[in-house]
Amino acid sequence: MARIDPERMHPRPAPLEPGEELLAEWRADPAIYWKNHLILSVLFGFAAGVVLLAMGNPFPWTGPVAAVLAVFARAFYLRSEALTESWRLTPRRLLGPGGRVIPLFSIETIRPFLSDVLVITRAGDKHLMKYLADAPAVIARIKAVPR
Repeated sequence: MARIDPERMHPRPAPLEPGEELLAEWRADPAIYWKNHLILSVLFGFAAGVVLLAMGNPFPWTGPVAAVLAVFARAFYLRSEALTESWRLTPRRLLGPGGRVIPLFSIETIRPFLSDVLVITRAGDKHLMKYLADAPAVIARIKAVPR
């Protein structure tokens, strides 16, 4: 029987290298997490209602109710995982959840994406820093580190 290695499924954050100092750390903000899910539920609820109206369904109110229930069921299920994510900045690297390591010299673009921060490397890898309390401040802090 195959053995499931928990370290492969949930890798630990990358450790700091010897002599490497931590410049900043950003954790997922619960208020932003819930706000994002509220926005998603409103958008999906509206879309579901419109689709049911267009189909001639006599009960179009069920679409928004189902969308809200589905989005918030997902939010409750994933919150323990999503709210433990943190990103750390050092003079040389950006360290993300799941052992992600992004050398600062490899960052090509860093920009806001809704209320999150999208980091794109020169190799084309995309990393989403989710549920941050102040995305513009995070972008400014990362850009302020000399490369």
